[in-house]
Amino acid sequence: MKMISWNVNGLRAAVGKGFRDYFEDVDADIFSLQETKLQEGQIELETQGYFQYWNYAQKKGYSGVAVFTKKEPLAVSYGIGIAAHDMEGRVITLEFEEFYHITVYTPNSQQENARLDYRMEWEDAFRVYVLNLDKEKPVIICGDLNVAHNEIDLKNPSTNRHNAGFTDEERGKFSELLGAGFIDTFRFLYPDATGAYSWWSYRFNARKNNAGWRIDYYVVSKRLKEKLIDAKIHSNIMGSDHCPVELEIQL
Repeated sequence: MKMISWNVNGLRAAVGKGFRDYFEDVDADIFSLQETKLQEGQIELETQGYFQYWNYAQKKGYSGVAVFTKKEPLAVSYGIGIAAHDMEGRVITLEFEEFYHITVYTPNSQQENARLDYRMEWEDAFRVYVLNLDKEKPVIICGDLNVAHNEIDLKNPSTNRHNAGFTDEERGKFSELLGAGFIDTFRFLYPDATGAYSWWSYRFNARKNNAGWRIDYYVVSKRLKEKLIDAKIHSNIMGSDHCPVELEIQL
């Protein structure tokens, strides 16, 4: 199976920058989006051959996720079952016969880490949610997790040490998730790969200079490691400040 995940930073804007061509060309079995910035009815996106599922934030023009799948899931759920965390349209879970597939857009801790305390609450609640699913069948998590886990995962670790996305607290929570029985697929397959980033600031010619961060992931239950084929970062694909990431897995 080929899976693609992409934070499009506004789907309507991405459609104007070639999204449809990429979607058709890549021909993924499951294609996930984060930060759609949509409300219901604001876009008509034809994806022939795919079932579409959307989760919208209550706040207009904010957050939002979507997933398109060729195979109809057994069940679909939205959010993580906690009202305080489910108003921002951040999670969609698809249940298939052999696995769960979760699309997630993790909250950003924001400038001066104004939302870091909330982020920590979210991380704990999301991990509990995922672990409960993992008791039933393996889990595949994809999306913008808004954290560069290790220094190798961003261009300038020393100057970003306490900035949102690279705080000790956020990195620690990602370590907790991995320690609970999950794998960062790209780093598992390419432990020493440098310059592999999925997000670049729009400022300072960051993308041109590849001064980026790897904050978009496929994280899977450890018991799926023998089924991993490849993990890729499509840094050549434009249309957002993020690029798509891919997982190829035998399921």
